[in-house]
Amino acid sequence: MKLFLTGATGFVGSHIARLAAEQGAGIVCLARPTSNRAFLPPQAMVVEGDLREPQTFASALRGCDALLHIAADYRLWVPDPRDMYKANVDGTRELLRLAREAGVPRVVYTSSVATMGFKTDGTVVDEMTPVSEADMIGHYKRSKWLAEQEAIAAARAGQHVILLNPTTPIGAMDTKPTPTGRIVVDFLNRNFPAYVDTGLNLVDVRAIARAHLSALDRGTPGERYILGGENLTLKQILDRLAGITGLPSPRHKVPHAVAMAFAFFDETITGKLRGKEPRATVEAVRMGRKMMFASSAKAERELGFVVLPVEDALRSACDWFLANGYAPALPVRS
Repeated sequence: MKLFLTGATGFVGSHIARLAAEQGAGIVCLARPTSNRAFLPPQAMVVEGDLREPQTFASALRGCDALLHIAADYRLWVPDPRDMYKANVDGTRELLRLAREAGVPRVVYTSSVATMGFKTDGTVVDEMTPVSEADMIGHYKRSKWLAEQEAIAAARAGQHVILLNPTTPIGAMDTKPTPTGRIVVDFLNRNFPAYVDTGLNLVDVRAIARAHLSALDRGTPGERYILGGENLTLKQILDRLAGITGLPSPRHKVPHAVAMAFAFFDETITGKLRGKEPRATVEAVRMGRKMMFASSAKAERELGFVVLPVEDALRSACDWFLANGYAPALPVRS
């Protein structure tokens, strides 16, 4: 089997590419000229290109048995959101069209759990929970929602497109790191003096990789599948990290109003005036009002997805960040 992967140099994509290569698949990976390719399988063929101009690498799709479209512009703060929509929405629509023209028989589109209809009361949502574009907070969520609509429309028109919605992945090789990985890095660097009352569903990135390959054979075109793990409050996540590392977990809870004021200040001073990415954003705080708790029951039934305890993934993330210099060595426990 020959697979074309976008996003293979990213956190989730690199795990998918390595697993596919281990299983004997031929791998063609899209990469920008500036992308870090250190974690690509050595046998992968690399095609340079950009999601904003997919026609420039269209010829590489010919002869592929499947397209795994994993890449996205994933930022919670952008000085100009137009590039995000061009990559996430326009790029997805064009890439699906090019895959049809190239005769690629199967497509797996990696969406996001961000497109689900989360509540503020901790309700566990699934693929059938009502949601609309009006529920999307910020440009990243809105762009992923619109891109998902493109994938659904292509499936309804007859293209074999399966949609996967990972929750918040955790594990090794999170080089940027992702917003989830940043929680771990900040904790390891003792930069978590307090917490807000929010919740996430954490999933082992290796489970996400396995589900992508399973979906090629077992997924139903046009269907969405949540790929999740454990539903945890932020405080529970920090307590887990404390148990793994021996570092103290913060005890003080910050009201959302205080967090919002800090985010507004940081976004204004750091983002707008200094042109740098702020540590906290208004969008992230607004998202934090909703408990992002989700169920993966559908993926378990139809894809054979296995929900795993997240402890090993958190430990793997800590070990990798420490080994690669993202934080100082932990104190020796007595």
